[in-house]
Amino acid sequence: MKTKSFIALVLVIGALASCKEKPEPKEVVLPMKKKAVVYQVFTRLFGNTNTTNIPWGTIEENGVGKFADFTDTALREIKDLGVTHIWYTGVPHHAVINDYTAYGISNDDPDVVKGRAGSPYAVKDYYNVNPDLAIDPANRLEEFKALVQRTHNAGMKVIIDIVPNHVARNYEGVTNPEDVEDFGTSDNTSVEYDVNNNFYYIPGESFKVPEWQDGYLPLGGDTNPLADGKFVEDPAKWTGNGSRLAQPNFNDWYETVKINYGVRPDGTKDFVELPDDFGGKDHKAHFEFWKDKTLPDSWHKFKDIALYWLDFGVDGFRFDMAEMVPVEFWSYLNSNIKMKNPEAFLLAEVYNPGLYRDYIHKGKMDYLYDKVELYDSIKHIMKGYGWTDHIPVVQKGMADIEHHMLHFLENHDEQRIASREFAGDANLAKPAMVVSATISTSPTMIYFGQEVGEPGAEDAGFGKPSRTSIFDYIGVPHHQRWVNNKKFDGGQLFEQEKELRDFYKRLLNFTIQSEALMGDYQDIHFYNKEHTEGYDHRVLSYVRWSTHEKLVVVTNFDAQKSYSFDLKVPSEIIGAWQLKEGSYPLNESIYAEVNANLVVSNGKGSISVELEPLQSYIFKVME
Repeated sequence: MKTKSFIALVLVIGALASCKEKPEPKEVVLPMKKKAVVYQVFTRLFGNTNTTNIPWGTIEENGVGKFADFTDTALREIKDLGVTHIWYTGVPHHAVINDYTAYGISNDDPDVVKGRAGSPYAVKDYYNVNPDLAIDPANRLEEFKALVQRTHNAGMKVIIDIVPNHVARNYEGVTNPEDVEDFGTSDNTSVEYDVNNNFYYIPGESFKVPEWQDGYLPLGGDTNPLADGKFVEDPAKWTGNGSRLAQPNFNDWYETVKINYGVRPDGTKDFVELPDDFGGKDHKAHFEFWKDKTLPDSWHKFKDIALYWLDFGVDGFRFDMAEMVPVEFWSYLNSNIKMKNPEAFLLAEVYNPGLYRDYIHKGKMDYLYDKVELYDSIKHIMKGYGWTDHIPVVQKGMADIEHHMLHFLENHDEQRIASREFAGDANLAKPAMVVSATISTSPTMIYFGQEVGEPGAEDAGFGKPSRTSIFDYIGVPHHQRWVNNKKFDGGQLFEQEKELRDFYKRLLNFTIQSEALMGDYQDIHFYNKEHTEGYDHRVLSYVRWSTHEKLVVVTNFDAQKSYSFDLKVPSEIIGAWQLKEGSYPLNESIYAEVNANLVVSNGKGSISVELEPLQSYIFKVME
């Protein structure tokens, strides 16, 4: 008599044999890529709870935030806002005024430092981090590494700045890895240009501090042993923005020096250019192209810097003023980055639309700022004199690269929405934010404090109102109310600020979950302008869809006017969605407070819409 276990074993073997004889195909379900949301945070300002805010205030007077302020609680709250990536701005060690000589760091000269806290884009040491941000400056790299790990544990990825166009005038690596030589160490300073020089020189002339204008004095006129109107640099170097004057202008980037990538002073190149067809090739082909090429020294230096930070745990980079650096260098750098981490997030600051496609396709950038097209258009509408008609035109012009154009309404370079100089009211951003976050497959970026209506009203010293200063020690008042003495619970926010943050949280979380927002787009704005009574240029509408999700987006940019109309969905959309005659319930995706239906009749769709001032709907069609 056979035992039960023996019978079971026979059955299992039989089943395995049967599977072997008749293998059933297994469906492989790949994870669908969703929208990314970047939270840009100015690292030194985030956790500062000091509210003194004296213009030109010292670190002791005005306070400073630390890496440690990004606690597990703070990071969880940022993640819950709907964030996938944090861009920690101002992490690499840049020129500062504080005395860190006890840690082997030389003092920086106020004559070539902007502000008291220094510009994050005047990097002094690429292999270390800003000592201001550490509780123990001797342990600053370890403190940042711990922050990277906490961020990963919270389910987000880390982006930091790399600024390949320029470095601080007094660049000095203190903790370089073995065999890493500082910029300029081996330069031939007797000539203006050499292909392997890291800098451009002005032989026979010494650097002179700019002539200050409009009453400006370094540190606001405070005394400092080094603030003497002099900075020793002999011979003088070209300034970061390309000025070839030994005494740059006050409005030049005088605190920085330009990096030489093998571009001669007459603009010709000392390196091979990419073949025309390389725009269509992947990063592996670009990597192979450069492997056997002789390249300028600066190319290797910045490649080593990027790979160092990838090894450190960083997940991507924001590249400052990328269009000032030749596109071939980006092909080289980014292909090296992608060979090491194919998922690295590469975002570049490029403002010339004529260069967008070269920097995406040949330069292998993932994303560029959509500043000159979408941001500028939306800003005009928010200020009251722009028409929504321009937005579909912009999207049509970007159709081939729309995924690569990162959308934002604030960053550290732009005016705060709530500032008097921009919109004067953070609520005016609500319709703009809906459009910015849902009109394309591109990532969305917000700037810390945007979600609570930060107005950037402080006279910080070098930094003036309308922008939160990146040069000074300063408190950020609305944001500080959310920080709430480092409870990070919004406990001090005013009711309208809580409501604004709730709006951002609802919207951003919807975008990172929506399948349709990574699918198709079609404008229905112009169709409705032609066919819908009561619909005009202060309203915008479009549709987004994928296999399993169909969305109709309609928004009102007007702060005073309400609208009531029957929004039309043209027959070509109804056909693409394969909708039959009848009525389809609509779920509203932001607040879920509206009961509406899409009525399909004679092959066309119609939705009865009531829009209050600044109101938006993201309707999901339920089948």
